[in-house]
Amino acid sequence: MIRFEHVTKRYADGTTAVDDLSFEVAEGELVTLVGPSGCGKTTTMKMVNRLIEPTEGGIFLDGDDISTIDPVQLRRRIGYVIQQVGLFPHKTVLENTATVPHLLGWKRGKGRERAAELLDLVGLDPSVYGDRYPEQLSGGQRQRVGVARALAADPPVLLMDEPFGAVDPVVRERLQNEFLKLQAQVRKTVLFVTHDIEEAVRLGDRIAVYGQGRIEQFDSPATVLGAPATPYVADFVGADRGLKRLSVTPIEESDLDQPPVVHLDDSLATATERLRSQGARWAVVLDGRDNLHGWIPADATADATAKGTVREHARRMEAWLPLGAPLKQAFATMLQHDAGWIAVIDKESEGRFLGVLTPARLHEALRRSIDADAHDVPRAEVAVETVATIAPTG
Repeated sequence: MIRFEHVTKRYADGTTAVDDLSFEVAEGELVTLVGPSGCGKTTTMKMVNRLIEPTEGGIFLDGDDISTIDPVQLRRRIGYVIQQVGLFPHKTVLENTATVPHLLGWKRGKGRERAAELLDLVGLDPSVYGDRYPEQLSGGQRQRVGVARALAADPPVLLMDEPFGAVDPVVRERLQNEFLKLQAQVRKTVLFVTHDIEEAVRLGDRIAVYGQGRIEQFDSPATVLGAPATPYVADFVGADRGLKRLSVTPIEESDLDQPPVVHLDDSLATATERLRSQGARWAVVLDGRDNLHGWIPADATADATAKGTVREHARRMEAWLPLGAPLKQAFATMLQHDAGWIAVIDKESEGRFLGVLTPARLHEALRRSIDADAHDVPRAEVAVETVATIAPTG
């Protein structure tokens, strides 16, 4: 969708902002451009909509050389979101959102209808917020309006220049979550500029890590964190890149342990025997369709009569996640609930139990992920050496 071919931007004073840049962004892909201030990432973005003209090289949009397209017409095909949002203060939220459709000659009613749809999509009820003015909104709400306005004419490409940088960390995380959900629905081709490596990792399908005017590494977040291409990249992503990688490493079924399992209508005698036979201190409790219900500790069955059932003693399960959730979320869930393990369910079903993830298995999953990327093999095929697998010596 977007292709840079040997693009250079050199200013009259001799400063080279971007030096011989070549990369491609696939249709529907979200690529984050990350690097320190002054490294050329915003210049790169502004050359896509011709706010800045390259000195050398070519930029292509869906196969078309953008230098041959009228800049005004080009910009109306590209959504643009900036940190300062840039809403018109004298226009209502609905009018702001409908700006580009009106410029494109849409009928007023159609433009306002599209604006209302987009406001609803970004979580702003148009019946509540449509007639308000920008000064009546919070920073996070204004940012959502900016995203809605950029999407109003349904552009194939979205340029976002540090769009969430001006809000507090809590709102920023919420906006990131909402944008990821939105992107899953609309699947735009996105260039997203940020100086925050954690934001780049969290949002990007791929990351372009900038040095001074050049891309030092262009790869998936997991690869950038697990196998930095240069010492510069390793230093930029930080010594804690292993922890950052937790946020882009999903839970896989091969990561899970299989504990004892009992069902709600099993007798306590059955539960007791199962726990004893496996030497376990607890069992996962499932309903009749093998969906997760809760758990039961061994001491709840030890003194109970054989006439009781698991249902009467099962405890609520608070620590659980769907398969595919990031390891960072799994670790956070363990800490939040002071849990030594979390249950993992099939996200495509009503809650079918798949297994449990323990801290040891979480650590193994992270190590396997790094090795799998290094050797280009599926994670389940990677064996890692742990304390339990090391034979004693002497």
